[in-house]
Amino acid sequence: MSVTATRYVTPLREGGSLPGLVEADDDGLYVVKFRGAGQGTKALVAEVLVGELARALGLPVPELVVVEVQAALGAAEPDPEIQDLINASTGANLGVDFLPGALAFDETTARDLDPEWAAGVVWLDALTTNVDRTPRNPNLLVWHGRTWLIDHGAALYLQHGADDLPALAERPFPSIADHVLLPHAGSIAAVHERLADAAAAAIEGAAAAVPEAWLPAGGSAPYVEYLRRRLAWGGFAAEADGVRP
Repeated sequence: MSVTATRYVTPLREGGSLPGLVEADDDGLYVVKFRGAGQGTKALVAEVLVGELARALGLPVPELVVVEVQAALGAAEPDPEIQDLINASTGANLGVDFLPGALAFDETTARDLDPEWAAGVVWLDALTTNVDRTPRNPNLLVWHGRTWLIDHGAALYLQHGADDLPALAERPFPSIADHVLLPHAGSIAAVHERLADAAAAAIEGAAAAVPEAWLPAGGSAPYVEYLRRRLAWGGFAAEADGVRP
């Protein structure tokens, strides 16, 4: 789905990439991750690929859309930093459906989670090497009685500077020890047995959701191959179980 930004509402300064709340021509509100931000379009690739993979596995993720941005969007914005960001982001950007009234995730919520569900989130983040779901920054929201996964731009972090991403598929991921849900999760190996085949079947569809304009010269193929090799290896699941607190 593609929409056009009509009004820049407010910056969301909690994120290092300075996303903004934007109104679009479908009257919806979206948290927009701008292509002109520091990590560029590779972060947007990770957002869509991992977000849509999570959705295919039954994990709640807000709707993701392409938001077309024109330079005129920032004309009334007094902050020159935001003006520069918008000017550098004309074209296709990522919009994440805004969840009005969503609550921050906390330890009380974590204790009430189904351990198998929590293990599924840990497993997904271990598969996709997501370094950004920690107690300091859970990137989880509670909305309408469910826990939602947000902000996957830091996943697939090895893509930054990697000449051959698939060759790194079996690299360990020690950062999984810092995962906010690991102390509350059931067996990650058991989840691997349950989800690996479904994930393998969903990878290509998730990759196809990434706009071509965001992809590097090799297209989506290196991402697909990286995730397939990582799934076939499966060592990330045992690694996560091994570092459980």
